Amino acid sequence: MDIKPVAAAGRNLNGIDYFLLWAGVAISLAEIWAGGFLAPMGFWAGFWAIILGHIIGNTFMGLGGVIGSRYGISAMVSVRPAFGIRGSNLPAVFNIIQLIGWASIMLIIGGQAGAMLGEPFGGMLAARPFWIVLIGLGTLMWALGTGSSIWKVLQTTAVIALLLVIVLMSWVSLGEFGGGAAAAKTDPMPFMIGLDLVIAMPISWMPLVADYSRFAKNSTSAFWNTWWGYFIVSSWMYLLGLMATLVTGETDPGGLILQTMGKIGFAVPALIMVVFSTITSDFPDIYSATCSMMNISQKIKANTVMWIAGLLSIAVALVFPMEQYENFLLFIGAMFMPLFGVVLTDYFLLRKGQLTLAAIDTVDGPYWYYKGVNITAAVAWAAGFVTFEIIALMKYAVGGSIPSMLVAGLSYYFISRGKV
Repeated sequence: MDIKPVAAAGRNLNGIDYFLLWAGVAISLAEIWAGGFLAPMGFWAGFWAIILGHIIGNTFMGLGGVIGSRYGISAMVSVRPAFGIRGSNLPAVFNIIQLIGWASIMLIIGGQAGAMLGEPFGGMLAARPFWIVLIGLGTLMWALGTGSSIWKVLQTTAVIALLLVIVLMSWVSLGEFGGGAAAAKTDPMPFMIGLDLVIAMPISWMPLVADYSRFAKNSTSAFWNTWWGYFIVSSWMYLLGLMATLVTGETDPGGLILQTMGKIGFAVPALIMVVFSTITSDFPDIYSATCSMMNISQKIKANTVMWIAGLLSIAVALVFPMEQYENFLLFIGAMFMPLFGVVLTDYFLLRKGQLTLAAIDTVDGPYWYYKGVNITAAVAWAAGFVTFEIIALMKYAVGGSIPSMLVAGLSYYFISRGKV
């Protein structure tokens, strides 16, 4: 594994590979949990926030992958033309932090669900730390094998099996919670705040989508299959969580659905969901944290970095306060919406989709700027971040995602126009 541009001969992933990859990423208890956060909006407002939020978030996520698929470069390398070769290191650091955070949150949710399903058996099977460590090590092994022929077979098999489990889970959920969801009483949540909570999920993948799209045989196919694979499944996961929380008031809707499945004789499919949905949605965090670290320095071997990232995510999962999950989602939006507002503006509007690949790591080349850092990009990013935080602090009902991205992108565009 390295971050050198992937030559055309080395790009071996088809559209179906991307559909299954991102569908697998979206099959996640964390997404069901996040859907529960929208319950104060009510069913129909929550439904439209889910659809619109995924349309917006998925589109930006997919566009971030286009840079990788056209030039065979990883996500943080694709940041270099806008921020500078050294300037891309700070986004890489923040990306590592959010990826370790995501990996840990998913392990916590998987650990809680595993312990709940194991409670009738007692002992280690009823202990959350046991499941966190078990699933965490499985995730690490999955990440270490990423891209191999065996991995492709296992990934495809796991995702197809999980999609079948989702059909079963949906049948149980609609039967238990579908009827009363639309009539449930709610405490109003501003639509744009809920939209932020939805957009944050696909946006959290934007800083790593190019780590995988760089292996695409066809850029257009990679974009649309990434878009649809994630959109369909993630939207449905959110909707299941929304319905369950509206009807029951349960703050862990994913766990509630799994518990219901266990009670009616579907404990084995529920356990498959816990273990393999966590692994297929978690391994990209470990793999891409390694890609981000390789963007900063390649002195440490990739497998060593992956081991460190995997074990660190397990350690953090054992102590992370889960009540901070909603704040974590908002942090992601505040950090990465303006960041990629700059990156996408730079690539699509200023450079018209053209990069000089040979200069992507050249000192004193066109992407070196001032001592390796593009100050303009950093300032625009900061302006977008401050915009998001002010909106959140003042509790304006407009949401911070779109305004922060527009502030960052437009300020970068008008300052840099004619200079790029």
